[in-house]
Order: sequence, then structure tokens, then C-alpha cells
Amino acid sequence: MWVHLTGELSPVPKIVVYEYQKTRHSDHPKEYYKNFKGVLMTDGLEQYHKLAREQEGLINANCLAHARRHFTNAIKAMKDRSQEGIKASVAYKALLRIGTIYDLEGNLKNLSAEERLKERATSIKPLVEEYFAWIKEVFRQGIVLPKSETAKGIAYSLNQEEYLKVFLSDGEVPIDDSASERALRNFTIGRKNWMTINTVRGAQASAIIYSITETARANGLNVYYIIF
Repeated sequence: MWVHLTGELSPVPKIVVYEYQKTRHSDHPKEYYKNFKGVLMTDGLEQYHKLAREQEGLINANCLAHARRHFTNAIKAMKDRSQEGIKASVAYKALLRIGTIYDLEGNLKNLSAEERLKERATSIKPLVEEYFAWIKEVFRQGIVLPKSETAKGIAYSLNQEEYLKVFLSDGEVPIDDSASERALRNFTIGRKNWMTINTVRGAQASAIIYSITETARANGLNVYYIIF
């Protein structure tokens, strides 16, 4: 189930569209966004980078929460370490840096896109640049186990640097794609209840119903009182 929605920070009515496809093939977003011009916030899959390279006017931005998630998983795995040992780890230091960026970004939600962009340039951009400079130095030193969660967070950050910085150039672009993950979570919560409804037409019907109800919810409407 694919989900497409308007930007979390865009000053327009919210739209949430679910689309069922049998695969995650790159042809699906290519077809859906063939006439789209603007910024597409996604996770770090190569299919989205390929789309941005091939389609004029489309810019791909990536999600900082995905990098943070790897470092969080690394901390969770440090059950046998002391607090001092955890605080000395690369994962912990990465989370501190990313957390500071998120704290500052969280204070800008009620600003206009222009005001947000200005504040990002003065307070957040220097921290983002410092984070990437630090990550590159950690990678150069080779002090992290190559298959660890910390290494995955470092690799994601380095590979997606260009895309992770897009939000610094556009005040309407969010720092991550958490809004789409929340939209998908609402759909997946009940999936065990309809495991026997396993037809393509059933999936397509579900996508239509959820598109209507989640769009209504996103715009502050009570879906239980919608009259069809």
C-alpha cells in the first residue's frame, strides 16, 4: 500500500491518498508523479533518486528520522554497557546532534514558510553542517563496526546527505516523512482483522475508503458523522 499526501508544512488543505500496488517497483511512483513538479519527501530508496534524476522539475528530499532510527536501535542494543559507556558511543553523540536539530525545528512549526526558512538558515543549518562534518570524520577514523546499527546510521547519513539537506532550502519541506508513516500506521493497525480479504479489488476498495476517511481526519472532520 503506497501513500501520497500533501506536505505537512504546506499551507493548503490536507489530502491523503492510498494506492494499492502489487510491488514496490519504481514504475509505480514514476507513473503517479509523471506530471508533478516540486519537492517529493521520501525515505532513502534509490527509486526516488532515480525519479528525481530523470524527471525535470522534481526534487527528492529524504527523511532525517531514518538516520536517527538506526542510532536509536544501536543504543537499545547496548544493554550491558554502563551509562558512561553509552554516552561515549558514536550513536549517543549522533542522537544528541540530531536531537538538537529536531528541538529547534519543532519551534518553527507555527511560522510561515518564509520565516521558517530564515530561522533554519541562522540556527539549524550550522548544526546540520557540523553533523555531517562530524559523521565524515567518524567514518574516516573507521572506529565503528561495519555491520552495526551505528554503521547503518552513518552510511545512511553519508549516502543521503544531498537529500537530507533539501529542507534547508525550502520552508515548506519538513525535516522527515513522519507524516506519511503516521498515515500508513492508521492503515496497518487493523490489518490482522482483514487477513481473509485478500483480493486485489478488496485492497483497491480499502485504499479508496481510507483515502476519504484519512483526508477528512487530516482536515479536522469527524469521520463518524460523514454522510454519503
